[in-house]
Amino acid sequence: LISVKAPLPLVTCCTGSSLVGHDFSGGIAGGIEICITFPTEYVKTQLQLDEKANPPKYKGIADCVKQTVNSHGVRGLYRGLSSLLYGSIPKAAVRFGMFEFLSNKMRDESGKLDSRRGFLCGLGAGVAEAVVVVCPMETVKVKFIHDQTSANPKYKGFFHGVREIIRSQGLKGTYQGLTATVLKQGSNQAIRFYVMTSLRNWYKGGDPNKAINPLLTGLFGAVAGATSVFGNTPLDVIKTRMQGLEAHKYKSTMDCAVKIMKHEGPMAFYKGTVPRLGRVCLDVAIVFIIYEEVIKVLNMVWKTD
Repeated sequence: LISVKAPLPLVTCCTGSSLVGHDFSGGIAGGIEICITFPTEYVKTQLQLDEKANPPKYKGIADCVKQTVNSHGVRGLYRGLSSLLYGSIPKAAVRFGMFEFLSNKMRDESGKLDSRRGFLCGLGAGVAEAVVVVCPMETVKVKFIHDQTSANPKYKGFFHGVREIIRSQGLKGTYQGLTATVLKQGSNQAIRFYVMTSLRNWYKGGDPNKAINPLLTGLFGAVAGATSVFGNTPLDVIKTRMQGLEAHKYKSTMDCAVKIMKHEGPMAFYKGTVPRLGRVCLDVAIVFIIYEEVIKVLNMVWKTD
């Protein structure tokens, strides 16, 4: 096991103000990141919803972008942004806040957090964000994007769409694919925080106070993001299918996986991998850079330890 000092500042104690600082920093980072990377998320989702049996509407990434822009203009690539923007801020806040809360509980008597415990803290953070924020946020996003492919889109905007979903399906309509979402987000954050912790430890060597350049933090984040993409894209595909407008075809997470395998083959589980890879690498890199820079500012004006 790799033994490391806490990978992020402001984690030497689990005070209320410290956790608020992490929540605030994570929220800012999450909001900025999604505005930058959303078009790649849109393309990924469309490709994952595109079933072979229909037949496929898109020939690939470039064709998806071309058809969307031709039909809806550049703004079409931002369909569903509102749901992720409203959700990304609390999602990042819950993720980093929960990670710091758990890591402060799991450090040894010298204040160190080894890689195994970092993995478990990341897992806990991912499950928390999935249940509290990500599942309803992703369900609304997928339905909005899927709705745009309809001949007559029925959702006029974020609040109108949410109202229509709840009116026709009840509150549970915003919690479709919960099991797949928990599995995806839990594995996402477990892998990412494990990789980030390991890379930080490798770079710092025996000097826990060694500063890390923001660009290097971004590079470490991109590596962590790429690792999570290759590790759990099949779960992401299943989650997307179970949250789309055709979700009624699936009885459960397992039933969805079986039907995808039966009708489309194993490669269908990796639909949207390339745009997801681009989006997630940017996502994790940007979030960690902004998060740490905001924490530095807060450390200067808001002492918490």
